[in-house]
Order: sequence, then structure tokens, then C-alpha cells
Amino acid sequence: MTATLSSELDATLREIFERRDRANMQPTIDEFLAVLADHPGDPYVLYEVGGSYDTAGEEETALGYYERALGSGLGGDPLRRCLLQYGSTLRILGRMDDSLAALDRALAEYPDSESVRLFHALGLHAAGRSDAAVGELLAFAADAVRTPDVLRYEAALRGNAGYLLGLDEARTTA
Repeated sequence: MTATLSSELDATLREIFERRDRANMQPTIDEFLAVLADHPGDPYVLYEVGGSYDTAGEEETALGYYERALGSGLGGDPLRRCLLQYGSTLRILGRMDDSLAALDRALAEYPDSESVRLFHALGLHAAGRSDAAVGELLAFAADAVRTPDVLRYEAALRGNAGYLLGLDEARTTA
């Protein structure tokens, strides 16, 4: 069941996030941990704590918070962001299969998210599946870049994307 996020807690989380200093994340981490003490087990707070540790370069610590958030009913756009960040963090830690599983879920649940599509391609590349990564990026470009120059070659981009994705599928199912 998806947990609900009160407008008051949402405003508090947004304020803390907007004040963050990416070069010095400890004050942000401390603020989110204080909110977590008042809202233990809240998936939205857990996600923000994880994201803060992640930004601070403490990926192993971030994973635990992401996993607790995912298991506690996180929903909506925070779920999309958490899946993306969790998958990216797993990739950074060299856990490619787990990373792709998280990013596959994110892509299945949020197929129209540009950031999910891009990070999914990055995950494929990191896992050694460069054909699929380039195929996804070509498909993304054909979908998202609507300039006359790209539109002229849209069919070729889509054809090459399909070809590369087909090569990857043949390799992964063989």
C-alpha cells in the first residue's frame, strides 16, 4: 500500500532539499535525520535521507535508506526518483544486475520519464550492453529532439535503434 505524504511534511522536505549545498551535505543529512526522528519509517523521509547520503558520496549508507523507502510504501514521483537513484547507486557500486533490475522497474512503471530512460541507457552501457545503450539513446533522441534536422532522419534513427536493440536481445537470449 502506498503511504501518503502530508502537505506539511512535503513542504518541510522541499525546504530542506532546496537549502542543500552539494559541496557540504552534512547539514542537509542532519536536518533530514532530525525529520526522520519525528517520522520514523516514513518512506518519503527515508528516501530524502538516502538521497542526501548518496549526494555526499556515501553510497553504501544511501542504499539502506533507499531500500527501506522502497519497502515502506513510497509512491508517486518520489518512487520514480528513488528507483532511478537506487539503480544508479547500485551501478556505481558495481552491482550491475541489481542496478538494471531497479532501472528496469523504473522504466516499466515510468516509461515516459526522460531521466529514467537516460539512466537506464547508462546502466546498460555500464553492464557491457553498449548496443542496447546506444539503441535506447537513439530512440530517446528520435522521441525527444524535435528539430528539423533530427526529424529528417527520424526513420533512420528509429531503424538503427531497433537494429541495435535487436542485436542486444539476440545476445542476451542466446
